[in-house]
Amino acid sequence: MRATKIVTNLPVSNIDGAKAFYQEFLGLSEEEFNLGWVARFTEPSSGASVQLVTGDETSPEDSAMSVMVDDVEAAYEEAVARSYDIVHALTTEPWGVRRFLVRSPDGTVVNIVHDHS
Repeated sequence: MRATKIVTNLPVSNIDGAKAFYQEFLGLSEEEFNLGWVARFTEPSSGASVQLVTGDETSPEDSAMSVMVDDVEAAYEEAVARSYDIVHALTTEPWGVRRFLVRSPDGTVVNIVHDHS
């Protein structure tokens, strides 16, 4: 498994209320997606991005970051083999991504997701 992109997930109470700061002030002008509870804003030329999250739609816990990987099944198998705490089992979500959430040994919850690019 290889990490291909890492994006910070910032907790916010309201995505629409927060997005002007990230889009206009920080210049993350491209809204890659917005599912109502999570949205990613990116600077098109550099690829710098952030995800704003009001609360994970299907996981019992929110994640601190999302790590896009080339092989999510291999990542899941390795996490299980290492006896890491799986917060949300490997799932194909209704919005089309395949992912799982795992707690790192320091307690950080990480969203591991298949990279579609």
